[in-house]
Amino acid sequence: MATADSSKRIKVLHVSPEAVPFCKVGGLADVVGSLPPSLKKSGADCRLLLPAWDGVLDAARDKGLKLERIPRSVDVAIDWRVCRGTLWKTSDGELPVYFLESPFFQGKNIYPQQLDPESVLPFVFLSFAALELEEVSEWNPDILHCHDWGTAPLIIALLWHKYYRLRQFEYRTVFTIHNLAHQGHLPLYSLRDWGIAEDAFTMFGLEYYGGANLMKGAVVGASAVTTVSPTYAWEIQTEEGGAGLGGLLRSHSHKVRGILNGLDTAYWNPLTDPLLPANYSQKDLTGKKKCRNALLEQLGWKEDGRPLFTSVGRMVDQKGFDILLPAIPRMVEWGCRLFLAGSGQHEYETAIQEASGRWPDSIASFIGYDEEIAHQAYAGGDFFLMPSKFEPCGLSQLISLRYGTLPVARSVGGLADTVFEYGAPGGNGFLIFDYSPEGLLSAIGRALDVFWNDAGGYRAAQVSGMASDFSWDRSAPVYHDLYRS
Repeated sequence: MATADSSKRIKVLHVSPEAVPFCKVGGLADVVGSLPPSLKKSGADCRLLLPAWDGVLDAARDKGLKLERIPRSVDVAIDWRVCRGTLWKTSDGELPVYFLESPFFQGKNIYPQQLDPESVLPFVFLSFAALELEEVSEWNPDILHCHDWGTAPLIIALLWHKYYRLRQFEYRTVFTIHNLAHQGHLPLYSLRDWGIAEDAFTMFGLEYYGGANLMKGAVVGASAVTTVSPTYAWEIQTEEGGAGLGGLLRSHSHKVRGILNGLDTAYWNPLTDPLLPANYSQKDLTGKKKCRNALLEQLGWKEDGRPLFTSVGRMVDQKGFDILLPAIPRMVEWGCRLFLAGSGQHEYETAIQEASGRWPDSIASFIGYDEEIAHQAYAGGDFFLMPSKFEPCGLSQLISLRYGTLPVARSVGGLADTVFEYGAPGGNGFLIFDYSPEGLLSAIGRALDVFWNDAGGYRAAQVSGMASDFSWDRSAPVYHDLYRS
């Protein structure tokens, strides 16, 4: 193990269902795609294990990566049958990546619409295959770093699987909670088919209100539990923010730690971003004005000096759309313009489109996701809206700060760790303290007062945000220290 000898280069295998640039559903992919390469720069021998979902191997080849097929197959026993996979490894690039090819991953979206004993099997296979990697690849990690509920079966197997718990593994495990709202609930009996022993099916193991909770098992079994911001680490240990696991997390508080996610600052850089109509920096914001004008023109709006609020992301309850929609009439009355890009719950998509029809010169939307439009929204806005009900970390506010677009954000989770009220030391945005339309409008009102009446203060807040270091260069060493502990 690497705990005793600090001079030894520690070896870490990250296991995840998704990672950019190969496959992505949400922010988890961004984190897993950028954290391991940053850890490698800090001296760790990091590698990544990913499922070869449809198109993933082609995406790797399109990136110019050479793929080497590992001669030995990956054999895992599930439901009394041998499940076999093929392992591919990149032989170049900044980070060694293993791709696990199997019928389990073919013809499927990454996450099932409904989790059940059958739809969970791709994640079980991925998790158990990680425990076979040592023999198949002849590379032996010290740390297995598992990301969210989809890799929880790996940690569960080390503690309760009838076979794997008898193997003489010396692994330590880190389990990162990216979003506690998704825990992996299954019927308890279904885990017997994985080879999980009966002593797991108690309140001290996986049992949760008569069923099984995969995330609960990972929290119990992991050597360390991290989450994606310090404030979120505190929130998930409360009854209100714990989503049913607050008490469990409090009982394991000695191994729970919040480490703020980093941003890929090479990709998200307004000075070099190729998707912007003009580039700019904190020293010269001329290009940002051009980005704003280009966005207005694209939306069919004339420049009339009104403040432009933008939003990029999922149109769902978590993101605060239930308090944003009732606030829109007052925003229009106050002279705001609002552009929202994203998709999500049908009722929110429909309501936004109806608002666009009612106030065509003030409200506009793009339903779906387009990378170029997202970049232009981050750069072209004066303010960026994030009225989230909860937010484990959030990357959108980090991007908007880097692009000089002041966040109007709820004081919760990672938003509270990165957005600071205008007028306070390091003030770079405007905080929503009360989760209600009135609370949102209060923050918007303060933002408008600065926009109209304090141009110098607005500019200083922009510079403060753009100068902030939210890169992985700051967060990766914290993970490295955790591994060594």
